[in-house]
Amino acid sequence: MADKGKAEAHGVSGVAGRYASALFELAREENAIDQVARDLDSFDRMLAESPDLLRLVKSPIFTAEEQSRAVGTILDRAGIRGLAGNLIRLAASKRRLFVLPDMIRAYRALVAKSRGIVPASVTVAEEPSPRILNEIKTALREMAGSEVDVDVKVDPALIGGLVVKIGSRMVDASLRTKLNSMRIAMKEAR
Repeated sequence: MADKGKAEAHGVSGVAGRYASALFELAREENAIDQVARDLDSFDRMLAESPDLLRLVKSPIFTAEEQSRAVGTILDRAGIRGLAGNLIRLAASKRRLFVLPDMIRAYRALVAKSRGIVPASVTVAEEPSPRILNEIKTALREMAGSEVDVDVKVDPALIGGLVVKIGSRMVDASLRTKLNSMRIAMKEAR
């Protein structure tokens, strides 16, 4: 239970949060936070690029021994060792590989939080130009008062404008929302 409290204090919870929190604490003790992040990012890229690896990680049909053997080979070939490699091997031996993507996200969140980086989500109607993206990032940095990690999503249903989520705040300046508000106002005016 002590691990659970520590993980939740860092803003992550569940199995993935507990693993990520333990890994973060070990990485901090060994001054290896950046190396662990690079190794986890490397494994995450492999997951994104290999449907077979993703199937191995997500599928319940593989035994712990099969997962451990396959993951061990992959980690050796990729040169992922140390704390990140140990975590991935442990997850395989405990049949917890299916939560590995969430563990990686939780570890990233812990690293960002430790560095004072605020996560932000921006949804736009179309892919923004580099200039517009820089303007958005600058505005968010000013609003947050610190560095911001911006995740940009494209949703053509917004029609125009954007929706920003930063911390517990949300600003919906989309054309879709404005049109819906006008529609409601016009119905009430009848």
